[in-house]
Amino acid sequence: MRLLRPSHTHTAFSATVILMVSTFLSRIIGLVRVQYIVWLFGRGMEADALNAAFVLPDMISYFLVGGAASITFVTILTRYRDTGREAEGERSLSVILSTMYIVLGSAIVLAEIFAPWFVHRWFNGFDPERAALCVRLTRILLPAQLFFLAGGIFGAVLMTRKQFSAQAFAPLIYGLGTIVGGLLLVKQIGVSSLAIGTLVGAFAGPFLLNYAFARRTGLRYRFLIDSQDQGLREWVRMSLPLMIGVSLVTFDSWIIVHFASKVGGAVSLMSYAKQISSAPTAMLAQAAGAASMPFFASLWSQEKRYEFAVNVADSVSRVAGLGLLAASGMVALAGPLVELLFLGRRFSSGDAHECATYFAVFSVSMSLWAAQSIYARAFYAAGNTFIPMAAGTAITLASWPIYAAFYQAHGAMGLAVASDLGIALQTLVIALLLHQRRMVSLASLDYAEMGRCLLAGLAAGGGVWGVLWGLGRLPGGLLHPHLAAQIRWMDLAELVVGCALWVVITRWVLEKTGSALPRVAMKRLGLG
Repeated sequence: MRLLRPSHTHTAFSATVILMVSTFLSRIIGLVRVQYIVWLFGRGMEADALNAAFVLPDMISYFLVGGAASITFVTILTRYRDTGREAEGERSLSVILSTMYIVLGSAIVLAEIFAPWFVHRWFNGFDPERAALCVRLTRILLPAQLFFLAGGIFGAVLMTRKQFSAQAFAPLIYGLGTIVGGLLLVKQIGVSSLAIGTLVGAFAGPFLLNYAFARRTGLRYRFLIDSQDQGLREWVRMSLPLMIGVSLVTFDSWIIVHFASKVGGAVSLMSYAKQISSAPTAMLAQAAGAASMPFFASLWSQEKRYEFAVNVADSVSRVAGLGLLAASGMVALAGPLVELLFLGRRFSSGDAHECATYFAVFSVSMSLWAAQSIYARAFYAAGNTFIPMAAGTAITLASWPIYAAFYQAHGAMGLAVASDLGIALQTLVIALLLHQRRMVSLASLDYAEMGRCLLAGLAAGGGVWGVLWGLGRLPGGLLHPHLAAQIRWMDLAELVVGCALWVVITRWVLEKTGSALPRVAMKRLGLG
């Protein structure tokens, strides 16, 4: 409980733990949120419109804020703090937030006006009714980006002080907002209630909580405009590449829904599959990356280049290895997991089968998503945003025809495969650029440990798949007819048996191959 105190100063490990637990809980809430949407709307028109409505607000935030609130701002504030200029850093914070509120607020007003044009262009497969609903939901969600901007900057203040409690609780409140909004208002205003709940959740969690905790540290924000402020100029210099560039990490889901809009219900199914496959990725990559960012930045600002390289390589090796293990279980258990989560009411067994297939394909690249997140933060911590921007833009432009070609050849499933290929290219290019600049050597990765994890994952995943096949589950997530009446109980039983078997096989293979992972994990958890 001491770790949850707002003023507690964390180590890299304790910060990773608390953010992983927070991410796990927020993803549980996220799954409940998705289940609630599925239960209400299935893969119907309302679900497609709601999932698509997040694209324009996210694009506005991406191109005008560029992730700078939570990434580049940490680097700037860390430098101010390490050089004893905290008062100057606080003034720059006020200038930056005030300036960006004007810029982002103006963009949101324009987006409210031109939302119909955007929806017609980006989701050109939507029929008029679906498009009109998407426009209405988009207009409700747009103001939430103001709360994310301010919350990200106030959260960066806490992160530079190694305080992560607000970062742990904010996403939980945000996730609950959608559910509460639906429970209170869905009968009166339908799917719009979920958008309103999301907006309120963004205010109460990411903004209000981070602001309240930041004030406890003594921070005082005041509206201030000063184009000559040194901190503002440095922030613009670091953030501009992120604003004008693009990254496949973000564009992946936008490209998918662009093409999927031409297939009825595919936007919803692929969005559901993407959300549940990204849950463990977020636990590994986002939690570890967010916790490591201020420590990476501190090592770089102190010119401890060797320690910086070793820490980044160790982080990548760990999350990649764990990603390989987790992906094996997710692929093997895709069928029963999706059925248990979503099957029923307006979500048929055919919908579950299709969604589970997407989920399995997305899960294959989990270790790559985790690794690239750490690699990207190594560049950001060093204050270099141009190189990852340039690389990300080039990769995104090169990947677009790949998505288009795979969609034309294989439909929606081709988009899932193209997503895996795209993130593999993204990870490889970023790793090579770090290696070329002698920031993080590829030779310093723990290939032996990652190989052990791959072997254990293949053995465990194959073993689980074989057992489930023997129990009567056919490849692709369908059950034999004589088991149809017991489908829900069978799903639960298969998950329990599959998870237990996966753990046993994974641990046995890791120990037999000489991996230190089981022993270290038990020790860190206080069980060994």
